[in-house]
Amino acid sequence: MRKVYADNAATTALDKRVLDDMMPYLTEIYGNPSSLYQTGAIAKEAVENAREKIAKLIGASSPLEIYFTSGGSEADNWAIKGICSALKAKGKNHIITSKFEHHAVLHTCQALEKDGFEVTYLDVYENGIVKVEDVKNAIKDTTALVTIMYANNEIGTIQPIEEIGRVCRENKVIFHTDAVQAVGNVEINVAEQNIDMLSLTGHKFHGPKGCGALYVRRGVRPDRLIDGGGQERTRRAGTENVAGIVGLASALELAISTMDERNARLTKMRDRLIDGLLKIERSRINGDRVKRLPGNVNMCFEGIEGESLLLKLDMAGISASSGSACTSGDLDPSHVLLSIGLPHEIAHGSMRLSFSDDNTEEDIDYILEQVPPIVDYLRMMSPLWEKIKNDERNN
Repeated sequence: MRKVYADNAATTALDKRVLDDMMPYLTEIYGNPSSLYQTGAIAKEAVENAREKIAKLIGASSPLEIYFTSGGSEADNWAIKGICSALKAKGKNHIITSKFEHHAVLHTCQALEKDGFEVTYLDVYENGIVKVEDVKNAIKDTTALVTIMYANNEIGTIQPIEEIGRVCRENKVIFHTDAVQAVGNVEINVAEQNIDMLSLTGHKFHGPKGCGALYVRRGVRPDRLIDGGGQERTRRAGTENVAGIVGLASALELAISTMDERNARLTKMRDRLIDGLLKIERSRINGDRVKRLPGNVNMCFEGIEGESLLLKLDMAGISASSGSACTSGDLDPSHVLLSIGLPHEIAHGSMRLSFSDDNTEEDIDYILEQVPPIVDYLRMMSPLWEKIKNDERNN
C-alpha cells in the first residue's frame, strides 16, 4: 500500500542534512554554552553563529534581536504576556487579535482577560483574511499589542502583515505575528514588514522539534517569561538546546534557499488537488483560493464526519488532519472553520492536507484516487447526507 504523509502543517520530517549538522552537538561538542572551558566555548560559538544566521534570514537588523525558545507556543506566550506585563503600568491594558489564531495565542489572551486585560477578537470573514481597516478601527489609547498570525495553521490563508504592521507603527502600537506556519514558506523581512515581534519554530520546515525563536525588535522590551539563569542575555532562562538551535538555523537556511522552486511546484500540486476535490458533490475549499500557503488544502464535504474520513484515509495510507494537531483529540468543530462562517454540521466534515518538499505529483494522484470513493462510502452510511438530499428534492 502506498504511504502519503500529508500533514506537514502539523510537523515535518527532519532533513538528513539538518541532522548531520546537529550530530556533533549531540555527541562530541556537548558542553554547556555558559561554561568557560573549550567545549562550552565551542558550543557557545555555534549558538551565536545560528543566531546571526537566523537574523539575516528574516531581515532582522541585529543577531541580538533573536531569542531562542522551546518552540512556537513559548514564543507566542512570551511575546504576548511579556509585552502586556511591561506596558500594563502605563495604562495599556487592551489587546487586539483575531478569532482564528492558534490556541497558543487565543488561550494566552484569554488568560490575560482574567488578569484584567480587554481583548478585541477581530472577524476574519468567509475568505479567512483579517481586514486592515478593522485593525485600525480597533486601536485605542489603551492598546498594548496587536497580535495577528502571518498564515493560518488550518486553512493556510496569508494575512496582510505589512499593512497591519504599518497601521500599528503609525499608531505606536506593538505588533506581534505568530509566523510559525509562514517562516520558510513565504518571504519574510521583519524590518520591511513593520513587525516588532515574530514567533517561529523549526519543526514546521524540516528542522527539529522543541526549538524555536522569538524575534524582538530593538527597543521593544517584553518582560521575562522564564526566570532563572542569565541565558539569552538574561531574557530567557534555561540551558540552551545547542543541537536544536544549530538545526533550527540549518533548516531555515535550507528552506529559504529552495523556497521559490518549492513554492512553484507546491502551488501547482495544491491547485490540481483542489480542482480535483471540488468535483465531489457538495464540497468546498475553505479560505481564500489564492492568498494561501502553497502547500495547504483545506476542504469540507457535507454529510460526513471529518474523523471518519481521516480514519478511512489512514487505512488507505494517507496521513491527513481535520485541523490543528494541538487539538486533534477534540471532537468539537474547528474554531477556525466556525470563524469563517461555516455551520457546525459542515465544519465537522473538514479535511486538511498539507505538503512539503517530500511530496510528489504521484501523491496528489493517489489522494484524488482515494478521497472520492471514501466520501461516497461515508455518505452512504450517513443519515445526515440522506436528510441533505431529501431537503434538496423537496426544494
